[in-house]
Amino acid sequence: MSTKQFDVVVIGAGPGGYIAAIRAAQLGFSVACVDEWSNAKGGAAPGGTCTNVGCIPSKALLQSSEHFEHAGHSFAEHGIDVAGLKLNLGQMLKRKDTVVKQNNDGILYLFKKNKIAFFHGRAAFAAAAAGTYEISVTGAANETLTAKHVVIATGSNARELPGAPFDEKLILSNTGALAIDAVPAKLGVIGAGVIGLEMGSVWRRLGSDVTVLEGLPVFLGAVDEQIAKEASKLFIKQGLKINLGCKIGAITPGKKDVTVEFVDAKGEAQKAVFDKLIISIGRTPNTNGLGADKVGLQLDERGFIAVDGDCKTNLPNVWAVGDVVRGPMLAHKAEEEGVAVAERIAGQHGHTNFNTIPWVIYTSPEIAWVGKTEQTLKAEGIAYKAGTFPFMANGRARALGDTSGMVKFLADATTDEILGVHIVGPMASELISEAVVAMEFKASAEDIARICHAHPSLSEATKEAALAVDKRTLNF
Repeated sequence: MSTKQFDVVVIGAGPGGYIAAIRAAQLGFSVACVDEWSNAKGGAAPGGTCTNVGCIPSKALLQSSEHFEHAGHSFAEHGIDVAGLKLNLGQMLKRKDTVVKQNNDGILYLFKKNKIAFFHGRAAFAAAAAGTYEISVTGAANETLTAKHVVIATGSNARELPGAPFDEKLILSNTGALAIDAVPAKLGVIGAGVIGLEMGSVWRRLGSDVTVLEGLPVFLGAVDEQIAKEASKLFIKQGLKINLGCKIGAITPGKKDVTVEFVDAKGEAQKAVFDKLIISIGRTPNTNGLGADKVGLQLDERGFIAVDGDCKTNLPNVWAVGDVVRGPMLAHKAEEEGVAVAERIAGQHGHTNFNTIPWVIYTSPEIAWVGKTEQTLKAEGIAYKAGTFPFMANGRARALGDTSGMVKFLADATTDEILGVHIVGPMASELISEAVVAMEFKASAEDIARICHAHPSLSEATKEAALAVDKRTLNF
């Protein structure tokens, strides 16, 4: 077995890994990227959880299910009569799989374009000597790679509940939730986070009776409280049954259903039977089989790879990015860290600002935010001003037929610098980008209020919310 030498070896081809590899190649390094994801036919499927069983397929199903719901409930209002509407779930799942494959193929093309050597298999540290690291690759063809620099981007795995392992038939992780082959009459979701709400929304739109069981006493505790309350009200109106403050007990799978015992917020014992159960209670770092012990790579008490602010591990020239390190488990956070690490390897000054990383929940309405929440500002004793503007007063939202939600600005009471922007409503995922740019450049609410926004557009709600900080909205 021959040994192949590179300047940089990236372990993992998810958003953090493949982007790190591309940026390193752009900077003139010889680069290899190793990834073990396989498609149904056994071929390489780079893109990690995000592309294969996360961000991309979930958004495909969210879009398809939203079309289905609009056709069944909203088209008539627009003068579009749909007769004989029926669901072809097989075609919907097939389209989702096609979207995934297009992204897989796109990453393979980018590797080829940037002259990155791609190895399909599982990578692990084998040894460290003389300023280089030896990486073993186990796959269709076993390989040994050496490199001065190693970037670990191995991502995360769905967290299981004790006593309720995923079988992806009755008890589902995000993987199984994206591949249910028949709409379950009753669907249970444990965890009212991003994955739980998105997957619950998909199957509710397609006809499931969805019950969400959340352990925390508040809904979306990381979201601005005013925005979270508005979102909760809208989701309940749509038909999601959201139960907060639940203490989950025994989970017992049967032949065709699964029983969940829990204690509700009132302290009363409850029992529910579901056709399928999605468990979405967070994710754990994926470091099993990495060979950390062979080279002395340090993990923290939760199993994450220990890194400093620059994503350096305790080993010289070994870096780690994305879900496998501290910070939010977001694909775009991983990408930014991947770029920053590649630039640091080249002696440049990579930049990642955790304070301006946007968050998005792709439900309908969408929820997006950046910066601090109102409750955080109160807890930190920061004097602030707030301004809100409802989409019901926005002309474009009325024309779209989606006037739910609002935009909210939080600005420093003295300097007017934008401290946070929070949106629940149509296309929030796109609207939040203006706030991210503004905050990165230390803009004030007045700056956004003075910028001309196209009319009619949803972005006018952003301008109006900025105006509301100074109590001078024009259309509400």
